[in-house]
Amino acid sequence: MVDAASFRPATVLVVDDDADIRDLIVGQLRQENYRLLAAASLGDLRQTLRDEAVDLIVLDLNLPDGDGLSLCRELRAEGSDVQIIMVTARGSAIDRVLGLELGADDYLTKPFEPRELLVRIRNLLRRGRSGVTARAGTTRYAHIGPWRVDMVQRRLVAPDDRLVMLSSAEFRLLSRFIDEPNVVLDRETLLPERRATAAFDRSIDLQISRLRHKLSTLPGGEDLILTVRGEGYVLACSVEHS
Repeated sequence: MVDAASFRPATVLVVDDDADIRDLIVGQLRQENYRLLAAASLGDLRQTLRDEAVDLIVLDLNLPDGDGLSLCRELRAEGSDVQIIMVTARGSAIDRVLGLELGADDYLTKPFEPRELLVRIRNLLRRGRSGVTARAGTTRYAHIGPWRVDMVQRRLVAPDDRLVMLSSAEFRLLSRFIDEPNVVLDRETLLPERRATAAFDRSIDLQISRLRHKLSTLPGGEDLILTVRGEGYVLACSVEHS
């Protein structure tokens, strides 16, 4: 049976309180086959999510009724898997890492090249839809070392059923490793949506460090993800599914 959702245009919601920027982004996206929605505040965004099935949000962080970072964290806590690209004037590495840790799928700093936003949206939507299709036909758990990885609820499960939650960034990285165990993956492979700048993006080092820390809370988990100097990272174990 073919999923009809795979044929419908993706719905993209652009959230920015600056009408000029909002209209500019929407105008740029009109060249793509997307269904476009717009919001000027967190309240508008929340109402739109209640009324519409949204695939991706282009989210400004500084909004008149709240912070986009908090909204992102709340959506992930509620179990939402909508794709989120944060667009903001905050350009420090700490801000980027915080945004990714709280559940953003990508982060773009203003001012940006409109074509770069188009490419990132296209890549995220392609990855998100292929991931949904793949998960529908796979088993729920991936076993790595002492851990079970719950691929549905995005968390680590210890042998005693203790749960360790993963951020969206951590889960994406771990899923990529699980797809190709014992294969060295470079930065461009681990961050395909930021391929042009991945070689210089230090935020991935911090994400992997935090993921390693969580894995190492069980004996045998400390050496699951290894660094291969000058090449990238590798999940140094076999993966079994159940």
